[in-house]
Amino acid sequence: MPPKYDGKHLKLWTPATYRIEVEGVLDEIWADSLAGMHITSRKRADQSTVTTLTGRLKDQAMLTGVLNGLYELHLPILSVKILTEDKDDPQDLDKPAKR
Repeated sequence: MPPKYDGKHLKLWTPATYRIEVEGVLDEIWADSLAGMHITSRKRADQSTVTTLTGRLKDQAMLTGVLNGLYELHLPILSVKILTEDKDDPQDLDKPAKR
């Protein structure tokens, strides 16, 4: 298993794997419009839905594009987490979308 990212060497142009959580439902059909991110949804105890997008993005400009796309879809962003920095190791955590 690759080590967790320690936050020391990330640059704006560094590829990385991210997990983004939003409030609401987002169908898998939106994956192509959101940089090929893998989309899953789950229900909370109160029956509201949280959608999780996971995948490798080539740089933070692409991350910004995904976040802007979610904003345009009126989906409140709950969290954005970097899972790995993909310098030399193509292995990603949390089973991101295969690209």
